[in-house]
Amino acid sequence: MISPTSRQRLGAVAAACLLSVALPAGTALAQKVKTPAPAPAPVTEFTVEIPIVDAVDSNLDEAILRDIFSGNVTEHAGELAGLSATSITIPEILVNVTTTIGEETNDAVVTFTDLVLSDVVDGVAGSVKLAGSGFDSGDKGSADMGPFSASNFNISGVLGMYGLVDAAGQTELETIYTDLKFEGGTVAASDMSCTFGAMTAAEFKARPLNYSFADFIALSEAMEDEDETPSPETIGKLMHLYADVFTAFESSPTEFAGFECSGIDEQDRSINFSLDGMTMAGMRPGIYPAITLTGLDITVEGDGKVGVGTIAIKESDLSGPIAVVQAAPETIDQAWLEANARSLIPAFAGFSFTAVDVDVPDPENADGRIAASIGAFDLTLGVYRNGIPTDLLTSASNIVVDLPADSDDEQIRQLAELGLTSIDAGFTVDASWNEAENTIDIDEVSFTGADLATVLLTGTLTNATEALFGLDENAAMMAAMDLAINHLRADVTDAGLSDLILATVAAEQGTDPAAMRPIFAGLAEGTVIGFLAGAAEAQKVGAAINSFVSGNAKQLTIDMTAKADPGLGLFDFMAAESDPASLIGKVNIEAVAK
Repeated sequence: MISPTSRQRLGAVAAACLLSVALPAGTALAQKVKTPAPAPAPVTEFTVEIPIVDAVDSNLDEAILRDIFSGNVTEHAGELAGLSATSITIPEILVNVTTTIGEETNDAVVTFTDLVLSDVVDGVAGSVKLAGSGFDSGDKGSADMGPFSASNFNISGVLGMYGLVDAAGQTELETIYTDLKFEGGTVAASDMSCTFGAMTAAEFKARPLNYSFADFIALSEAMEDEDETPSPETIGKLMHLYADVFTAFESSPTEFAGFECSGIDEQDRSINFSLDGMTMAGMRPGIYPAITLTGLDITVEGDGKVGVGTIAIKESDLSGPIAVVQAAPETIDQAWLEANARSLIPAFAGFSFTAVDVDVPDPENADGRIAASIGAFDLTLGVYRNGIPTDLLTSASNIVVDLPADSDDEQIRQLAELGLTSIDAGFTVDASWNEAENTIDIDEVSFTGADLATVLLTGTLTNATEALFGLDENAAMMAAMDLAINHLRADVTDAGLSDLILATVAAEQGTDPAAMRPIFAGLAEGTVIGFLAGAAEAQKVGAAINSFVSGNAKQLTIDMTAKADPGLGLFDFMAAESDPASLIGKVNIEAVAK
C-alpha cells in the first residue's frame, strides 16, 4: 500500500519527471502538495496557477489538461498517453513555492512562459516549445532561462518508462525526443551571478523501467525509516533498481556551451570561474559516457588562479557489475557484498587533462607561492580482470615547476645549487598482461627532464599467471611473490645533467669541470669492473660506462637477460641483499655507449 503522503509525492515526482524531459528547469508540480519532514528538514508547499489553456482539436477537455499541467499526472496518465491535438498552448504557468525550515520561511515563484505542444498524435508531440522560464525568490536569488525546444516528444513513452501506464511488455528502446535545444540563461544571487550557454542533443531513447514510481517511493520511504545501515532487503532492491536504470537509456552526444560566473567570496575578494564548454558522449545501455570539459578557469582576485585547457573523464563499462547484480538474489547482505566486491568494480577507462596552469599561495610558506604547469596528462586503463586493469598506459609531459630559491627542502636546495630555477619533466608507464604467455610486458617506464636526462626502462616479467588477478587474495599474493624478471633494459640519455653536476663539484674543488670528467669516468669504470668481477662482460660494461661518464657518448644502454627461465625471482633478490654479487652469475649483461 502507498500512504497518502506517498501518493502526494508520487504525483509531484511523476509530473517533474514527465515534463523535465521537455523543460530545462523544475516543471509543473502538484496543485497543492505538502511534504513534511522531521525538523530541521524543510517543509515545502506548492500551488500552481494556470490562467489560460488554449487547446485546439484536443481529445482532452480544458479541465483535464489544466489538472495535468498543474501536476496531477498520475490520475490522468492513461488519458495523457493517448493525447491528440493540433496544438496546446499555455501562455503562463506560475508555481508558488513556500519553504519553511524551523521558523524561517522563504517564498519563491517559478514561471514558465508560452509552453506550446504542436501536432500531438496518440501521445507523441511533433514539437514542444517553451519561450522561457525562471524563478524569483527575492534576495535569495533569481533565474531567467531562455527558449527551449524539442521534436517528437513521446509523452506516452515517458509515462511508460516510469510505469505510469501499461507499456504492453515493451523491452526495446524507443525515441523519447529528438533535436533538443536549450538557449541558456542567467542565475543571480546576492553574492554570485552566472550566465549559462546553450545545450543541444540530437536524440534520447529509453525503455520502460522494471520498477515503477511506486517502487521508487516505497524504497525511498524504507530507507528513511531504517537506521544508518539499510537492511539486506533494501540493499537488494536498490542495487537491482540501479542495474535496471543503467540499461534503460541511450542517447546521442550532448553539447553544452559552458558558463561564466562572478561574485564575491567570504573574504570580499572578487572571484571568477568559467567553463568554455562540455561534451558528453552518447549514453548506451551499461555504458556511462565519457565527459570532456574545455576551458576551465578559476581566478580569485589578489590570491591566485587555476586554469585547465581540457579535462576528459573517459567512459565506464558497467556491464560486468550489472550482470553480477542481475544474477544476485533479491536480498543482498554484507557477506554477498564482500564476496562480490571486486566483481562490482566498473571498467573505468581513465582520464586525461591538458594545459594546466596553477599559481596559488603556498600553504606551508606564508610568503611563498606554488607556480606550476602541466602540458598534458593521460591515464588509460583497459582489459579488466576481476576489477583490475591488466593494460595500463599513463603519461605526462611538460610538468613545469618553479623552484623557490629559499626552500627548506634539501632536494630542492640541491637542485637550486645546480643552477636550476625550474624543472620541466615528463614520464610514461606502459605495461600490459600477456595472458597467453603468462607475462607482463613492460613496454616503457621512462622519466624525462628537459635539458637534463632521460631514463627509459623496458622488460618482461614472467610467471604472471591468472591467479595474480584472481578473487582469492592469498592465491594472488602467492602469485605476486612468484613473479620473476626475465629481461630488463635501461637506456640513459644525458642531455645536460652531468654538465651541471660536474660544474657544481668542480666549483667546490676549485678546478675545471673538464678536468673532473676523466677522473669520474675512471672511478665509475673501476667500480663496475670490481662489482662484476668474474663476469665475462665486466671489461666491456666498464668501458661503455667510462665512455658515457667521460662525455664521449651521450647515450648508454645496459641490457640484462636471465640465463635460466623463468628469471630472477623474489628469493634471488633476497639472497642478493647480503651478497649482491650472487646475481652476476645468473644474468647476461651487455652495455653499449654511443
